[in-house]
Amino acid sequence: MFHVSDIPGKGKGVLAARDIKNLDPKEHVDRLALAIFETNAVSAGKDTVGIFPTMARLNHGCSSAFNVVYSWRNEHEGLFVHALKDIKKGQELLTTYTDTKRPREERRKLIPEDRAYLTQQYGFKCTCDVCALPDGLSQASDRRLSKISELYRKFATWGNMDIDGIQAINYVREIWEIEDEEGYWSERGQLAADAAWVAASHSDASAAQAWALKAAEWFTYEIGADTPQVRSLITVGDRPQSHNAWGTREKLEVGGPKY
Repeated sequence: MFHVSDIPGKGKGVLAARDIKNLDPKEHVDRLALAIFETNAVSAGKDTVGIFPTMARLNHGCSSAFNVVYSWRNEHEGLFVHALKDIKKGQELLTTYTDTKRPREERRKLIPEDRAYLTQQYGFKCTCDVCALPDGLSQASDRRLSKISELYRKFATWGNMDIDGIQAINYVREIWEIEDEEGYWSERGQLAADAAWVAASHSDASAAQAWALKAAEWFTYEIGADTPQVRSLITVGDRPQSHNAWGTREKLEVGGPKY
């Protein structure tokens, strides 16, 4: 990169042996490697992350634009990608890099800094089908996404006994309905599993059974049929009283899914 040479009128000095750019990557290999790792690493089990070259090629889509999700399987020591929706030949597979249950401007900006989140973290501005919607359609999508987030927060208050089981299940049903309208199908396995927990807590056997089987169906899409979560939920579907939360709240008919 450089060498010591005689310089007329100065004695010896250091001369560049090649062109050197400011912050030359060759001199910052560790920093560059860390940046690549931070941009592409995904969870690979408890307290572990990894780099998966093929999976790292999955581009991002917001809300209804992404069509695949990924999860780490400890028993197989591998990362699995599952289709959430039917994908036609030649169609791009898209996953999501961030919480997309937020309005477009919040997805694009990192609060409180007025900077684009995806640009800052990943080096691009999202132009997925949802972000590219005309303003009127985008605003309608934003209202749905904001409502979904609000309902999730309200549903969570059941854990503090701020609402009863009937209201909690009504929130789940409303979330599901709005997600259908938005085309947002992610996290439904966990949502239905949480509803099964509510139903089992209130000793509503038929509702616990129905929600458990609904959760098993959606977890099959999201993480695979041969997973502990699905097997456990099928067991609850067969014997609702086997749920760990059974009978921990007052007996109440909370109701099952409507779809």
